[in-house]
Amino acid sequence: MSAEQQNNEEVTIDLRRLFILIRKHIISILIWMIGLGLIAYGVSEYVLVPKYTASTQLLVNRKTADANQAYANQQADINAVTTYKDIITSNVILKGASKYLANPVTLVKKATPAKKATPAKKAVYKTNDDGTRALVKKAVNAKPAVYKRESKSYSISPSELASAVSVTTTTSSQVFTLSATAETPAKAQAIANAVAKEFKEQIPKIMDVNNVTIVAEAPKGTKSFPNVKMITAVGVLAGLVISLLIIIIKDLSDTTVREDSFMTNELGLTNLGEIASITMPKDWTFTAKTAEKRGSSRRRV
Repeated sequence: MSAEQQNNEEVTIDLRRLFILIRKHIISILIWMIGLGLIAYGVSEYVLVPKYTASTQLLVNRKTADANQAYANQQADINAVTTYKDIITSNVILKGASKYLANPVTLVKKATPAKKATPAKKAVYKTNDDGTRALVKKAVNAKPAVYKRESKSYSISPSELASAVSVTTTTSSQVFTLSATAETPAKAQAIANAVAKEFKEQIPKIMDVNNVTIVAEAPKGTKSFPNVKMITAVGVLAGLVISLLIIIIKDLSDTTVREDSFMTNELGLTNLGEIASITMPKDWTFTAKTAEKRGSSRRRV
C-alpha cells in the first residue's frame, strides 16, 4: 500500500469516526447550539446599548445660466466634494451645530427694527350719540421676532459630534451623505439635520461660494447596532464549534483500544485470537455445587 493510499484511508477512517461521534452526541451538540444562541440573543437584545443612525443627503451644484460654463462648474463641484467632506467634520461646523442643538430654534419672522417701527400709539375711540364708545383705530405696537422650535434640546460637545458624524461620498457624484449615530432615533435625526444646516449656512463664508443644497432632511434614525440576527447566528455557530471541540478532545483522551490493527501495527504485538462476548442467562448463578459439577465433567473428559 502506497503512502498516499494509506493517508486517504486514515482520512476516511477519521471522518467516519467524526460522524459516529456527532451522531452519538447529537443531543448535547443541539443543547450547546440552542443554549449559546439564546445567550447571544439575550445579550444583543437586552444588554447591549442600541445605536440608531440617521442620514441626510447634500448636493454640491453651482447654478449658472451659461451652458458653456455648466460642464466646467459641474467638474469643479465634483472635485469640491472631497474638500467639503473634510470641512463638514471640522470644528468650525461642529461648534455651530452643537450650539444649535442646545437651542434648536429657527427664525420664522424677523422683528420690526426699533428705528423703523411706527411709534407706539394708543387706540382711538369715538363717542356715539348714545354715549357708547366705538373703536376708530387700533393701537400700533412694534412686533417681536417669531421663532419656531425644531426639535428637543440636546447638550452635545463638538468632540462628541465628531465621533457621531460620518460622511460618505461616491466617485464622480455631486451628492454626498451625512450620517449621524446616537442612542435614540430622534437624537440621531437632530444631529444629522443640525450639522447639515450649519454646513449649508457656513460654506458661503468659508468658500465664498453658495453651491450646497440639502436634498433630503434626515428622517428618524433606524437601528444600526446591534445586529441581533447576526449575533444570534454567531452564538449558534460558536455552540456548534465548542461542542465539537469538547467531543473530539474527550475522544482523543480516551485510551481504549478499539481495533486489532493498533495492537499489531503500533505496539508490535501478536494477535493470538479473540474472545467473544458471552451473555449469561439472568437466572444463572454461580455456586460451589455448580463448580464441582463442571470440574467432574472436565475430569471425565
